[in-house]
Amino acid sequence: MATASKNILGKRIHALRKAAKPVITQEDLVARLAARGIYLDRTALARIENEDRFLRDYEIEAIAKCLRVSVAELFKRG
Repeated sequence: MATASKNILGKRIHALRKAAKPVITQEDLVARLAARGIYLDRTALARIENEDRFLRDYEIEAIAKCLRVSVAELFKRG
């Protein structure tokens, strides 16, 4: 039985991470988040990108900063 998506940002985070020049790996993003005091492991980030983990508001803000985009950019569709 399929479970409901736990966030709407995971696929966008993944796309922005891959589109960065140079590409930002999951390990890179986890390290950047740790430098900002947000401690996730690569597995937690993979679960976020697979929409299998809820995101906290402060995590969304930190991820946007680490990807050098606005929070609004994370919520863009298409």
